[in-house]
Amino acid sequence: MSFANSNSSLSATDGPRRSVVSPHYGTIALDFLMVGDPHDCPYLPGRVALEEFFLAEQFPAELYHDFMDHGFRRSGRVFYRPICQKCRECRPIRVLSDSFMPNKSQRRVLRKNEDVEIRVHAPRFAKEKFRIYSDYLLMKHETIPDESPVHLRDSLYSSPVTTIEFEYRVRGHLVGVGIADLCSRSLSSVYMFYDPDCSERSLGTFSAIQEIFFCREHSVSHYYLGFFVRQCTSMNYKERFRPHEIMDRSRNWVLGQSGGTGMSKSSVSLSAGIPPPQG
Repeated sequence: MSFANSNSSLSATDGPRRSVVSPHYGTIALDFLMVGDPHDCPYLPGRVALEEFFLAEQFPAELYHDFMDHGFRRSGRVFYRPICQKCRECRPIRVLSDSFMPNKSQRRVLRKNEDVEIRVHAPRFAKEKFRIYSDYLLMKHETIPDESPVHLRDSLYSSPVTTIEFEYRVRGHLVGVGIADLCSRSLSSVYMFYDPDCSERSLGTFSAIQEIFFCREHSVSHYYLGFFVRQCTSMNYKERFRPHEIMDRSRNWVLGQSGGTGMSKSSVSLSAGIPPPQG
């Protein structure tokens, strides 16, 4: 994303949906959005990406769910959605938590991690998490990251919405961390990082499964996995969590067919509210 030197003009590429309709907050006109600078697409080489966005110090969790259903995601205090001129490949994807059944490969990951202790609580920044985060970035990008502990704390551990943290430990030793945003209707994955020395555990997949199980346990109907870009191989894992829905170009949720070869129409379901977990 690139938001430097942004202007307040709105792009006409986004179609007619210039408002968000919320069952809790009514209709909200999107006349406050700003448009960032064009930049290289992080998912598809050779393409130019563009987002519209707004910033918020605090934002109601239920309202954020409604914004996600209009294509928005959150990065720190920035809420954004793609409005690329010639591309519509970034599609939000979500899992139907009550109907989710781990496939053979995912069941193998569960067995591999039977010794993992899971702790769920409000986000808590710690030096051991920064060490794992730094090692994880080094593994993923093969460069020494320039992020400081302050950057990690501000980007992942300071949230304008209701956010929870999943800690994964083996015999008390921290091996992975997942950050997710919570409301009564959804759990939305923000970021997951793990100790590279534990790569053979497939902790990214394990974390997603556990977050879906959390949804089921707390009657949260949908688990949001962010954007899905079909031509981006690093995102292929997302459509392996089934059944799932993918947002179409008209911003309607459609059911992903088995094998990921197409989509069919589906309705949106809501669930009763739950309080955020404590401790």
